[in-house]
Amino acid sequence: MKINILKRGREVLEIEASAIRDLKGRINHNFKQAVNLILKTKGRVVVSGMGKTGIIAQKFSATLASTGTPSLFLHTAEAIHGDLGKVTSLDVVVILSNSGSTEEMRKLLPLLKKIGCKVIALTGNTKSILGKYSDVVLDVSVKKEACPLGLAPTASTTASLAMSDALAVCLLELKGFKEKDFAFFHPGGALGRRLLLSVSDIMRTGRNNPIVKENEKVSAVLLKITQARAGSATVVDKSGKLTGIFTDGDLRRNLKTDARMPFRDIREVMTKNPSVITEDMLAAEAMRILQDKRIDELPVVDGKRRPVGLLDVQDLLKAGLV
Repeated sequence: MKINILKRGREVLEIEASAIRDLKGRINHNFKQAVNLILKTKGRVVVSGMGKTGIIAQKFSATLASTGTPSLFLHTAEAIHGDLGKVTSLDVVVILSNSGSTEEMRKLLPLLKKIGCKVIALTGNTKSILGKYSDVVLDVSVKKEACPLGLAPTASTTASLAMSDALAVCLLELKGFKEKDFAFFHPGGALGRRLLLSVSDIMRTGRNNPIVKENEKVSAVLLKITQARAGSATVVDKSGKLTGIFTDGDLRRNLKTDARMPFRDIREVMTKNPSVITEDMLAAEAMRILQDKRIDELPVVDGKRRPVGLLDVQDLLKAGLV
């Protein structure tokens, strides 16, 4: 069988986009009631489904859990074979089912009512047994599936996914969920590192952080930088307060015009009053400063402007932030 692949691909996307557009008119009192029911629950959100819709249910449960709403997935068929013990009267059960009338559904719903939990339905058939047994019903019906046979769940699962995302995002905002909260639940990923790491976690200290006096010779400073395997040295005055930084860039610029530079005091060739950061600052913010100012090193200072560390762009690379 021959088809116009590009034309058919566009038709599928239009069918699914249309299914989502139709949902906008169904964001009504029922939707608001569902959000508030989940928001006020003292238990967890148990999301149930099976088949292709069950995969969407798993995604919804995972999204809730990662955005501050405790949740678990309950396979509809497994629920009537022992897993129903996961549900308590304090929970809200969200069931995703296009037909809403499977045999498993007929067995499960009376048991949920006996437990005493609230039930929210996302279904394509609001008059189904699922619709009748649920406390709140969200209509996710579609005009047609993208599958030409009308059998494979396509537009219907897209609609369920979009509606569940709408619920999750509303809950996220109502809970005041912030970036730092998201990072707390994702500590192993790049986002978690970006939002949780502080400067103190990755800055160079001790021997790896060369600190020199203003009257030290450039040659001696270069030796200390080399020994520390750093890209710069922090310069301080007699009281130990930062007055400048000497970098590889300073070295190259001055060597072009002054052959006797190695014998000069470091204060004569350093960059005065450089940008600084504090050790409690997020590493992501420090990275932004480095990028905005197009520099490679930042001295880390305490409240009295005394250097306590050094942050090099290489440190951010090793931490996976660049």
